Amino acid sequence: MRDRLLSLADEGPRLDELSRFRVNYDPAQAPEHGAETVEGHWHVDSGTAVIGREGPGPPERGGAWETACRLVSQYEFADARIVRGVYRQDAGLLGRDMLLEARFFGLRFYLGVRVTGLIDEERDTGGGPERVWGWWYQTLEGHLEQGRLSYEVIKSLKTGQVAFRVAGYSRPAPIENWVIRWGFRLFGRWTQERFYRNIQSRMTDLVRTAQRGQPLPAPEVRPDGIVLTPSGVRRHPLEQLVRGWIHPGS
Repeated sequence: MRDRLLSLADEGPRLDELSRFRVNYDPAQAPEHGAETVEGHWHVDSGTAVIGREGPGPPERGGAWETACRLVSQYEFADARIVRGVYRQDAGLLGRDMLLEARFFGLRFYLGVRVTGLIDEERDTGGGPERVWGWWYQTLEGHLEQGRLSYEVIKSLKTGQVAFRVAGYSRPAPIENWVIRWGFRLFGRWTQERFYRNIQSRMTDLVRTAQRGQPLPAPEVRPDGIVLTPSGVRRHPLEQLVRGWIHPGS
């Protein structure tokens, strides 16, 4: 389904319909671990930002690692100027469907993703053992992109350094509307890289603020159980006039 709107999407029905949508690419032909064949041109991205420090050893209760995990679980790190998200409060993290609102000037694109993997492990690396927690989502039918994106909170058990890592692969999805297709070709990659930089900066600020004793932000939960994230977002009344597309990819 691809609808063009002259007002904002009704998040509830649009979110619920994602359960019928499938991942919009074949992982066996993508550059993820274990793929036998890589088909087409993919962007492969990875970036890590140091967001805090603790003492060496396991994560500390209420420390930077635990704080960052909470923020990541809620999608609170998102840069609301570029992407906002909604999901059901009672949905478990694994299998969670999310409706993302991608924002570009006066345009809005409503895109579906699904959390298809969790990370909760201790890794042995060349720099010593690390405690890692996170998750990844994959794009669903109608998304402007095809791909997978992971978010990890990593603590070095040797040094106590806590980092936030964003990694994934992506490529443009087929887009029938030629205006959206060419606009995405011109500005999609630039916006994507800007998003990666901004969420790392936001995570750093949020964790450091929390470590100074300030309360953590929490996404708004509507009476119908829909979570609006990140927190503190208020829509301007004129946003009812913006142009929006639901699932604009083919």
